Amino acid sequence: MNKISKKIAAMLLAAAIGATTIPYAVLNAQAALTDQDIQSAINTLSKIGVMQGYADHSMGQQKLITRAELAKMVVKTFNLEGTAENTAVLTDVNPNAWYADYASEIVGLGIMEAANGQFNPSGTVTDTELVQVVSKALKRDVKSVNHWMNAFFAADSSANRGEVAYLLATARQAIPSADAKITSVRSLNAITLIVTFDKPLTATDEVFAKAKEDFAFNDGLTLTNMPRLKTGSIATYIVPTSVQKAGTTYNLAYKGQPSGSFTGNATKLDMTTVSQVTSDMFEIEALKANGVVDYGYIISAYSGGRGANAFVLNDQEQADGKTYQIISSMQARQVTITPEGGQPIIAKYVPFTQSTDGKQEPKFRLPEGQTLTPGVKYTVNSDWANIANPTFVATSFEALQVTNAEATSETSINVILAQDPGDELFSGRSVTLTAPNGDKLVATYKYSSRKGAVGVFDLTQNGKLTAGTTYTVTPVGAWATATGVTFTTK
Repeated sequence: MNKISKKIAAMLLAAAIGATTIPYAVLNAQAALTDQDIQSAINTLSKIGVMQGYADHSMGQQKLITRAELAKMVVKTFNLEGTAENTAVLTDVNPNAWYADYASEIVGLGIMEAANGQFNPSGTVTDTELVQVVSKALKRDVKSVNHWMNAFFAADSSANRGEVAYLLATARQAIPSADAKITSVRSLNAITLIVTFDKPLTATDEVFAKAKEDFAFNDGLTLTNMPRLKTGSIATYIVPTSVQKAGTTYNLAYKGQPSGSFTGNATKLDMTTVSQVTSDMFEIEALKANGVVDYGYIISAYSGGRGANAFVLNDQEQADGKTYQIISSMQARQVTITPEGGQPIIAKYVPFTQSTDGKQEPKFRLPEGQTLTPGVKYTVNSDWANIANPTFVATSFEALQVTNAEATSETSINVILAQDPGDELFSGRSVTLTAPNGDKLVATYKYSSRKGAVGVFDLTQNGKLTAGTTYTVTPVGAWATATGVTFTTK
């Protein structure tokens, strides 16, 4: 029996012999949620005034929830009372109704909708709508909320009070706290920790500069980028570190408080092939099919933008029975590239090239002014990765061709290439803008702004374009050519 038919059967049976005489577990014998799950959630919400029963002293957990009931429960669960700058005027809500303030608040916050001012307080709520409401209220990704609803979700089915209680009791645990404390820490691989808190961190505490101060290690270990909340978890984070020393005992202090210890991990990431992508840049491929996944596909912050590629890993880093290695942030990473018969060269990670266009291929660039010599064999080594095919023979790469440019504001321009590079090859690049009087401005690529062949470049050092001026565009370095490319500001 599917979820919809079970709910209909439950309501018919309840109407026939009285809903309070039938245990929830019996009505939902084939459902994943147990009577204990529901009762525990109801008890939790009742204690804090989120959920109240009916005149017959029942909690009505098998009854379909109304929009009015949901509005109150969500507002109270997430402490949203008085937070809307402008409450909504609802034409079908009596100002004296018990739910009026909750409905006006939640619509004013944009969490629930009221088309043409109609709130429809007695209407029911589908599971799909419930996901959206809780996601907006908690400011958490839809995929995580959907994951918490796996036990009962059915897209076109309406949610009942017991299911909503279960979801809200779960989501309530995921409200960020400035007082969050670490409950466990373990090393996943040579550059990655899995750190679980009792509550999620606030946005302020997630910021890299703040997090780097808050996370303190011994033996020179440091954070290399901000901690990222795992999709589907309550408060478990992927935390990138500098390369750990295998076997070393590291002690972690968070905000000055001892917060656990772990042993430095010798496990390197399994990468596959090194390939040249420009005259001064190469990439290192990793394959999901080989059990290696970029963290961008499994973190809450990115799940919305990754679409169907985003998924949830459990606490054992597994999905669909498969265990994954996680590539955490490549920020500040570097590798060594050695030409045959030559001296090693340090190549540094190119920001925002870690996982783009559906590929897991972080890119690395030679020092400024250096290029790969065609015909020479190069070998790449790393202290954080095992590379199955670490060598390639460099070839001649034609520079990207800039064909056009246009001002989009007094501080930004669009730079247009002859064709879509199919990847973030703009990253870290700049152009010089020269006015007829010889004045020069420099514009640098805005990371992740590329749309096809077009990339946004922002002026540096507070520079501004002068109205009515024709600028000549010249790439900085050999990454691109631009013959006679100009634009005129308005």
